[in-house]
Order: sequence, then C-alpha cells, then structure tokens
Amino acid sequence: MRYTHNLLPPGTMEIRQLEAFAAVMSTGSVTAAGRLLGRSQPAITRSIQELESELGFTLFARSGPRVSPTERGFLLYEEVEPVLLGMQQIRASAAVIGREGSRSLNVVATPALAAGLVPAALAADPALPAQIHLHSASPEKVVHAVLTGAAEVGVTSLPLEHRGVAVHWIGEVQCVAALAADDPLAAADTVPLAACAERALVTMQNPYRLRQLVDRALQDAGIAVPRRIDTNTSLNALALVRAGLGLAVLEPVTAYGLPVDGVAVRPIDVPIPFHFCVITPQGRPPTPAVQSLTEQLALAAARLLPGFVRRDGDSVVPQYEGGSDVIGGGAVSESAGVGARQRPRPAHAALSRQND
Repeated sequence: MRYTHNLLPPGTMEIRQLEAFAAVMSTGSVTAAGRLLGRSQPAITRSIQELESELGFTLFARSGPRVSPTERGFLLYEEVEPVLLGMQQIRASAAVIGREGSRSLNVVATPALAAGLVPAALAADPALPAQIHLHSASPEKVVHAVLTGAAEVGVTSLPLEHRGVAVHWIGEVQCVAALAADDPLAAADTVPLAACAERALVTMQNPYRLRQLVDRALQDAGIAVPRRIDTNTSLNALALVRAGLGLAVLEPVTAYGLPVDGVAVRPIDVPIPFHFCVITPQGRPPTPAVQSLTEQLALAAARLLPGFVRRDGDSVVPQYEGGSDVIGGGAVSESAGVGARQRPRPAHAALSRQND
C-alpha cells in the first residue's frame, strides 16, 4: 500500500468514477470491470470518460475493445488506490462501530516485521478489536502512515528520525546466517562470517539499512565476497537460499518468525545488530487496543527471537558513522526479554540502521 496524501485535481470527481477507473486498471478490460463492480459496460465507459474530461488527460489508450493504461493512468492509479482502500476501511470501521460500538485497529509494518512478528503478537493479544487492518510497507512509509494517521501502530526498523512519532520501545537482536539445509555448514552451531568468501552472498538491496551493516562487517573482517545476489525482502532471500543460490546474512525476524523448509538458520560468529521499534502518533493517547498490541509485540519478540533485548524509548543505540544516536536524549536502559512498561518517547534523532 502506498501512503500518500497528494491531492487529486479539484472538481466534481466522484468515488464511482475512481472505482470504475481502478477496476479497469485491475482487471484489464471494461467488461471485466463492469462484472467486478456489478455495473453495465456502458456505465463503466461513461464513468471513465467523465473522469478523463474532469482531469483533462487520457487514462487509457483504446484499440477496439481493448484498453491499455497510459503513463498518466499508471501514475494516477498510484494515488487512487490508497484513497479507495481508505474508503473501504472507513466502511468496514463504520460497520463495526454500528454493530459493536468499537473501532478497528490499523497496523503497518515493514515486510519482515509484518510477516515474522506481528501475526504472533496478534494471535496472543486478548484485546483485539473486531476489525484489524495489517499492511506492509517500506520503513519510510511506515513512519509516514503513522504521522498522517493512516495507521495507529507502526513497527519498523531503524534508522528513525521524526518528532511526530512516539517510540514505545526498541528491540535489538543479532543478524543470522541462512543456508540450505544440506550445506555442510548447516551442521555447525555457528556459521563463520568468513564463509561468505566461499559462497555467493544473498543480501538486501537498500544500501542504507541492513545492507550497510553487513557490508561494514565484511569490510572490517577483510572478507571479499565472490558473488552477490540482492533482493528487497528477507523472504525472497530465504527462497533464494533454499534454491541453493547462496548464503544469506539477514535479520532474524523473518528467519525465525517465518521459517522456510529446506533452510537452516544459524548464529554468526560476528555480531551484526538489528534494531526495530514500535511507534504511534506523537501527542495522541494510545487506546487500550494499541497499548495491548504494543506490549504483545515485545512479548512475541522475546518468544521468537533468541537474545532479544528490549530498550526503552530513551535508549542510546550504537552509531556506526561516528557519534551516538539517541531517542529522547536519555540513558541506556535495557533488559533481556520484556521489561517494565515504559512511557513512549518522541523520536528526536536518528537511530541506527537496517532492514528490508
């Protein structure tokens, strides 16, 4: 989901027109869009024509019965999709409120945390509302969703720098090695980082997060990697490893939270810390459902992730580029597993690093 709030051109644009446009984009034809929305083909065509007239540009190139999106059509769809999804959430929330007098819970997390951690926390949460929306997004978009109110809870990797969000806690775990189960190294309790000099390395694409930490560890150890395969999610990395294409050094949330058959996960002999945190909108008191989920996320992390350390919102996280990174400007407070509940702190300065 793309969290943007760029305004569509002003005018008499209607939801039915946007729904028709999105349906044609999704199905690839006017006829199929009509079936999807329960409208006639002429009604879909008329809605598209009205929208194009309102916008002042063509959304589809027409060749007989076939339609193909124009470049502007693709660009507009990126803006329309989250608007319509938001409308769906409003309808669903309104139905829940009318039925039970409660509201839904909107959660957004990075792909690794959305797949590897959030489901375990939700499954153990005794205070779940009737309607839950879980979306995965890049770390930058997780922060944006919380800032704009599109999400009430965000779970993201570091770095994080924004005064508009409150940090409830910070988690620290060590990265792991993932290798094919039939690899001879899988028999060892710990995989040496030097093994990357003998195998293809599967790594993340983003050079400013987890990739930066892995590259620095390799550089410090004087290890030259003969071949790399990069990807944008840890789940993709695990699939590449299972296919025998190399060894992956990745965050442990996906590796332990979403295990893949045929892949062995082992600690690495060199510490490479992975940091993540739970955030909510600054200045908005968390609801009981938000408070409960925030704590369940920490409990789930303690259950799933070996060596998990929870830090409060004032914690200092080591700075790899020199100096120190601080949230809230306080001293380090940490404990293995889950400690006492802490008051959330504003994210004042960048925290180090990572993730897919």
